[in-house]
Amino acid sequence: MNATAEQNVKLWLEGNYDDTTKDAIKKLQSENPTELEDSYYRSLEFGTGGLRGIMGVGTNRMNKYTVGMATQGFSNYLKNVFEGEEIKVAIAHDSRNNSRFFAETVANVFAANGIKVFLFDALRPTPELSFAIRHLGCKGGVVCTASHNPKEYNGYKAYWDDGGQLVPPHDKNVIKEVEAIQSVNDVKFTGGEANITIIGKDMDDAYISMVKGLSVYPDVIAAQHDLKIVYTPIHGTGIMLVPKTLAAFGFTNVNVVEAQATPDGNFPTVVYPNPEEKETMSIGLAQAKATDADILCGTDPDADRVGVGVKNHKGEWVLMNGNQTAVLAIAYMLEARKAKGIAQPNDMVVTTIVTSEMVNVLAEKNNVACYNVLTGFKWIAEKIKELQGVKNYVIGGEESFGLMIGDQVRDKDAVSSVALMCEMAAYEKAKGRTLFDKLIDLYIEYGFYLENLISITKKGMNGQKEIADMMEGYRNNPPATINGSKVITLLDYGLSVGKNLLTGETYNIELPKSNVLQFITEDGSKISARPSGTEPKIKFYFSVNTKLVKREDFDAKNAELEAKIEAIIEDMKLR
Repeated sequence: MNATAEQNVKLWLEGNYDDTTKDAIKKLQSENPTELEDSYYRSLEFGTGGLRGIMGVGTNRMNKYTVGMATQGFSNYLKNVFEGEEIKVAIAHDSRNNSRFFAETVANVFAANGIKVFLFDALRPTPELSFAIRHLGCKGGVVCTASHNPKEYNGYKAYWDDGGQLVPPHDKNVIKEVEAIQSVNDVKFTGGEANITIIGKDMDDAYISMVKGLSVYPDVIAAQHDLKIVYTPIHGTGIMLVPKTLAAFGFTNVNVVEAQATPDGNFPTVVYPNPEEKETMSIGLAQAKATDADILCGTDPDADRVGVGVKNHKGEWVLMNGNQTAVLAIAYMLEARKAKGIAQPNDMVVTTIVTSEMVNVLAEKNNVACYNVLTGFKWIAEKIKELQGVKNYVIGGEESFGLMIGDQVRDKDAVSSVALMCEMAAYEKAKGRTLFDKLIDLYIEYGFYLENLISITKKGMNGQKEIADMMEGYRNNPPATINGSKVITLLDYGLSVGKNLLTGETYNIELPKSNVLQFITEDGSKISARPSGTEPKIKFYFSVNTKLVKREDFDAKNAELEAKIEAIIEDMKLR
């Protein structure tokens, strides 16, 4: 066995750990030594967003002790930064196995450190946790969730006082404090129970009221209240708020997918509880088709991602990708605010560097400032904070099926996204059209942009090194051409340097450093390479575009762009 693993196992068997944990270690020793080594060969990394990992005993697993040590480090940092002030935190959790136990563990550790805790009475969507932090004047917060990961996983997302996830300098500083907790004996697990307050319905009501205020055309909803909506929470937290929010908006014909309505950490009807996956949305699609619905919406376990299904121009049910959803939502908010006379000259939208370039074009043609930030909604939240009082944030979105509407929530929010998408569907239905019809119109007006994404997984202890080697190869020897088109720009966000490969000219990228590379070709294609921060994966994002002159050309142009992406993937030998 790996020497580090052997030492960690010894410490846990001899240390201040409960008997159930020690029995589980002994069982692994006799029955599955390989699993035991993987559980102890390293410590589960507290990254810039928190923890995420497989549940079980061990330093490399999500359990009471790894969660407790992380929370002790976070507590220490909060007490250092806000010394002499009252410190309050909010805590929520999703439907995953052990999520309630982890949330209560987190609450107990914060409370034992003299911090006032607001703990939700049951599972709640992640965006409501972000809202609660701001609403209650908290200094931070935690939600126990592994988002859309498989059922074996759980996680721990840490938030700051603005309701956004940790950004510099707090992210690295919290990591240092967590790493300084060398022993479980340093963790205060009990002793502050009186510091815990249970919250629930009142916060739900405040959150739903806020989301209702985002509606631009309540009169259209009143006229189209019977819009036929099919909704699936995919066994997650969305069931707690999405139906209530749609009712508050005025929709009266909401049909929940019953087979996926009950919160269940085993996610029995899907392989991955991710609305990006067609298989995950298949039950909802079948129900939408059978009932001749107007729109299908699905949310992931912690209800921050939204998947949307609509009828296309041929009357066939299709799932939109995250870029299409973002483009539709951003276009709607800009156009509707202008039509209602509520647009402001300092309005802004925010998107990310791997999201469709169409968002930038759309914003520019509507005379609205558009800011591009690193991947992740914490950077959108940070941009709002940076420009507060200067710019008026309207909406932000990224390709990973996330939207953030208004500034009262500082993380992606599938609850408000479902409500907005349904309002948009009602608006188009009032004109005898579908959202897909609107999407084609946008392509004609702003250019036809098509995107795709592939993930390459490298498992095992060598996986991260293989990914690092792949990135270094691209960084040091960028391709001269991709699919026959000359690479004219290399953007290296890890080095904060952009380079014109035709002239050799370099310039600074004014964003925090991130291990992302982008290649832009002469024909306008954009290819991005980005290792995942939470899984042993490297993601490649592809964006291509062309002109669409008339609706009748849509199918031919779409096929042309799809073939172009496939040719790029083949040329880069990624399959």
